[in-house]
Amino acid sequence: MTYIVIDFEATCWKFPKTPEEQEIIEIGAVRLDLYGHIIDKFSCFVQPVIHPELSYFCMELTGIQQSDVDSAKTFPLVYDQLLNWLEMYPDFSFVSWGAFDERLLRLNCQYHHLDIFWNRSFINIKKQYAQIHQLEKPIGLMKAVKTEKFEFEGDHHRAFADAYNTAKIFGKYLDDWVIV
Repeated sequence: MTYIVIDFEATCWKFPKTPEEQEIIEIGAVRLDLYGHIIDKFSCFVQPVIHPELSYFCMELTGIQQSDVDSAKTFPLVYDQLLNWLEMYPDFSFVSWGAFDERLLRLNCQYHHLDIFWNRSFINIKKQYAQIHQLEKPIGLMKAVKTEKFEFEGDHHRAFADAYNTAKIFGKYLDDWVIV
């Protein structure tokens, strides 16, 4: 059993459009072994096709530039790369900070008429983290990293950095998560 901690960055606007218009523009993932140690990583930009021009808001929030996505492959090709990477260790559970990532992946697969390959749910550790710490409501990743007195490594709202920092929290509480 391994864990895939995954994060996506998506097209975004100051005044949001419909969720169906959001496209993945970056995928970041880390593979953790049974003991919570990082054993592999995946990181890739994705070229959006619905709204190929990134908004100023999106570039400011994520730090992803137009040139990063212009030179990237489209989602179906990157999705295929992700599937090939996942096949190296087929017995895994997905982990994400919140429900956004699973919903975004489903919407992007539907838009591009791609099979949704996973039959397992994403482990939403944002919600479980709040329960573990008896918080009134879930908190953001950055606040959780600070609560744990970890150093946030990388740039927040970048897929790999967010996945990596989520993985640190996941590893710390490995025995406390409810894994379905």
